[in-house]
Amino acid sequence: MGFDGVGWIAAIIIGGVAGWLASMFMNAGGGILKNVLLGIVGAIIASLVFGLLGISFGGWLGYLIAGFIGACIIIFIGRAVSR
Repeated sequence: MGFDGVGWIAAIIIGGVAGWLASMFMNAGGGILKNVLLGIVGAIIASLVFGLLGISFGGWLGYLIAGFIGACIIIFIGRAVSR
């Protein structure tokens, strides 16, 4: 599995930052592991969704943006399902 031009260690670090930013933006809270998972899974989901729309993210900044957007989507869906 590729991480759009970043290595797997960088993907973990960027995913953690993206997840942390999304949890702060969405006021979700959570620990480091949750933030990293949100960011990485969010980046994968956002890359797939935006890929279907013809939009691609590449490099560190693109992975951070995709992770942030995807993590926000995951948090939103999680809140909608839990209510």
